[in-house]
This record gives sequence, structure tokens and C-alpha cells, in this order.
Amino acid sequence: MRVQPLVLVAATVAYLAGAPSSALAQGSAPKGKWPVASPASVGLNKAVLDSLDAEIAAGKYGFIDRMLVIRHGKVAFDKAYVNDYMKAYGDSAKVKNALNAHDVTGPFNYFNTWWHPYYQRGDLHTLQSVTKTVASAVIGAAVTRGDFPGIDTPVLRFFDTTKVANIDDRKRRMTVRHLMTMTGGIDWNESLPYIDPNNTASGLESSPDWIAFTINRPMMREPGTKFNYSSGESSLLAHVFRQATGTDIEEYAARHLFAPIGITRWFWKRTPSGTADTEGGLYLAAGDLARIWYLFTQDGMWNGTRVVSADWVKQSVTPAIATGTSPNAAQYGLKWWLYRSPVDSTKYVWSGSGFGGQFPMAFPDLDLVVVFNAWNILPRQPGLPLGKVRERLAKAVVGK
Repeated sequence: MRVQPLVLVAATVAYLAGAPSSALAQGSAPKGKWPVASPASVGLNKAVLDSLDAEIAAGKYGFIDRMLVIRHGKVAFDKAYVNDYMKAYGDSAKVKNALNAHDVTGPFNYFNTWWHPYYQRGDLHTLQSVTKTVASAVIGAAVTRGDFPGIDTPVLRFFDTTKVANIDDRKRRMTVRHLMTMTGGIDWNESLPYIDPNNTASGLESSPDWIAFTINRPMMREPGTKFNYSSGESSLLAHVFRQATGTDIEEYAARHLFAPIGITRWFWKRTPSGTADTEGGLYLAAGDLARIWYLFTQDGMWNGTRVVSADWVKQSVTPAIATGTSPNAAQYGLKWWLYRSPVDSTKYVWSGSGFGGQFPMAFPDLDLVVVFNAWNILPRQPGLPLGKVRERLAKAVVGK
């Protein structure tokens, strides 16, 4: 959902739907820290990256915190930008509003610089809704290991239905896959600015029990028929995961996703009722977020260790539903945003998207991963023009 000062350059990946990506990558997964290389040595035009860097540094795109570019498994460009978030948001942190739904000193005050955009003003940046994509990857690890049932399992199987309101045949037909593709059909309006109390997600965050708030809402349509962005449906995944596996999703992530790929530091917010916030609560350093995107460009392998199956990778980044009616509208996979590749319109850039400007991206056929972190959280604040940024990043690859 939301957080504070820091722009994460998300790993951008191009993927031909249905085709394996492992043969495309020329790098290797790092055993420790990412190795560093000059842009030229990995086939990148530094002038293109410098021009984007200059625009960010000049404040053209608001509060950008980080731009990280990895090619062939090496960091080729990495810039952090210092923003005075106390000056920008400090006064708002003291005023109760929809972006400050609970204790003004707590982790769901999106203006509080102790929590946003960095955890305790360190280097762990809030991911906001990129958390949704990471939660999907954790489920993928559990499916791969045989610890999670098929995602076509009905959601109500994980609930005591005597305590669920507004049950009808549509809610009975809602599956985990529907939650993961934003097609659950639950009555939800997240199209308003998050500072607007009429945004359903703002109601979610002000409630004492996010799971009950979401599962008890009435249905608005048949599951699987239409994309409707819903942080509530994503929050249900924490409950579903615990019921399905007997393990908390954060603990499972620590053991079976983070540890195998070298992530040792993170912070994951908890909802008021204690579940992990799977719709927007995770914080990672930019380089560690890039590891998850890079893992998917490697078909789920990391230094010879299978973390998620190749089939899960394929399902995740294959379009499941269009996010809009425009010809240029993004497609959506299993919590992955899929944009047409600027290099080949038959392929996709694999992306995450988080409130405030968290954008990891992967261009698999270019072996390129990029992460942007930012904290532009108010209406009418500027932000990165993502379509043009994707084009510029692709053109930075020499010979493309």
C-alpha cells in the first residue's frame, strides 16, 4: 500500500508468453553481494542512464529514492537520492486522515518518517503493493515444495463458513487463483486516491481485522470475469497461506524464498489482528528486491537450487487478464504486472507496482533488472513516466 521516501527501481523483464526464459539470461546468480561492473562492460549505454539520473536528481519526477540497474547478474548503475521527508510530510504525520488510520506513531502512518518510506530510517524501503508480487512468489515456493494445495482451491475452504457474511454461489466459486489475478469479484473500490476515506483500502486499514473486513464483504460480480484492483483480496492470502500450510507466510518466506537467494534482512508489517500484511507490508533493500526479479528470469533457479518451479514462473508472467480496455493496458499474471516490451511487442516486461513509486522490472530477453524506489504519496505529485522509462532502459542496451 503506502510508505515513505525512497524510489525502488523494479526489475523489468521481457517475456514471450509461453516460452522459457532461462536460455535468455547470460548472468549468474550471486552467492553473496551483487558483483559490480561498468555499464559498458555489460553492454549498456551509460549516457542513457546518466540522462535519466540527471532528471531524477533535478527533481523532475518528485521524490525518487533509488535507481538500480543490473545486467548479466552485475550491478551496472546504482544511484541513491536524498529526500527530506520530515520537511515534506512531517506536519501531515500528526494529523489523522486516511493515510494515518491508526496510532500516529505507528507503522500505518504513511507520513511518519520512522516507518516510511524507510524502516527506521535505514536502507530497507517499503515495497507497498510490490509485497503482493513477493507473496505470490512465496506461494509459488510452497506449491513447488508440495506444501500448498492447487491455487484453484475455493477460498471458503480455508474459512469457518458459519462466521462468514454475505455467502452466495459466487463467493463459493471464488478460488485462490482469483485472488491472485485480482478477479475475486468482492465488492471493492480502490480507484480513489488513498487519502480519500471512501477508498475501500482505506477502510481496510482502519479496521481491526483485515481478513474479516474483506471476506465478509458482498460480491459484486462472478469471480474470474473482470480485473478489479483489490488490496483486500491480497490481504486474504496471509490467512489462506497459514490455514493451508500451518505456517506463517513470513516464516515460510524466510526459510524457502529469502534464504536460498541470499536475503537476510527485511521487515514485514503485521495487521492489527496479527496476520502478515501481504497486500503492502514488506520492506527490502533495493538489491534484495532485485534478487526476486532475477530469480524469475532464471526460471526459478538460484545457483543450482530450485526455489520455484519453471511452471510457476511461466504461470506468474503469462497474462491471465487485461487490467483495462485500452490496447495499451497492462496485462496481469499471478500478482505480476505485464507490459508490452519496447523491443518486441509480442513480449512483456515483468513488473511490480507499489504505492509511492515502487517499480521493480525485468526484461528477461535483455537480461536486465531494474528497481526504482520513491515516495510520491499525495495526489498530483509527479512520478516516473513508466512507459517512456521502459523505452529508455531498453534502448540503453547496446545493439537493441
